[in-house]
Amino acid sequence: MLIAFIINSLLVTTAVLIHYEVLYHLSAIIPKLTIRRRSRVVLGIFGALIAHIIEIWIFALGYYFMIKTGRFGTLSGAFDLSLLDCGYYSFVAYTSLGLGDIAPIGWLRFLTGLETLTGLVLITWTASFLFIEMQKFWKV
Repeated sequence: MLIAFIINSLLVTTAVLIHYEVLYHLSAIIPKLTIRRRSRVVLGIFGALIAHIIEIWIFALGYYFMIKTGRFGTLSGAFDLSLLDCGYYSFVAYTSLGLGDIAPIGWLRFLTGLETLTGLVLITWTASFLFIEMQKFWKV
């Protein structure tokens, strides 16, 4: 279904662009701060966590929209069609936790796979970013 492909592509693209912008701005702002070096790294960690949370909720809104339209499938199991449950499921998928208490049906399976892959890439991107930042500020 072309519409599902377009929605999935927009969700992944939005998440990647948000992540890029947050890491770009953090890399520009952190060196200019006049705070302790250790605090700069902590700021980078919290900034990245906020970016991940925003990205997860973007996927959650995508699940919610796709479920409410009734054309793309649903989530089955311990799920009551609420935005909060979509958020929970999105956290589980993004982090590759995969608890299994909620399972996708229909085209949502494809979105789940894309979110998991996107989450893996963005989490490792964050780890690389933070490693580089720590090298800058933790020189002995």
